[in-house]
Amino acid sequence: MVQVTLSGTFQQVAGGISTLEIEAKNIRQLLNGLEKQCPELKPLLANGIAVAIDSTIYRDDWFQPIPTDSEVFIIPRLAGG
Repeated sequence: MVQVTLSGTFQQVAGGISTLEIEAKNIRQLLNGLEKQCPELKPLLANGIAVAIDSTIYRDDWFQPIPTDSEVFIIPRLAGG
């Protein structure tokens, strides 16, 4: 199981839930588990997200393994230029 911390908007949409436990070995499994546990997050996840695993941010790296006991955060994808 992976303990995931939801940030700002994700936490609000999830009804104030700040952390979830999800069975996942990689980012793709994590996102699928999030959609199953909190279907209301699906539109936000589809808009683009980043996943921080132990302070390293991953974008579009769906098969990145998630080590046991990692610190995992779901954050909105940042855009800029």
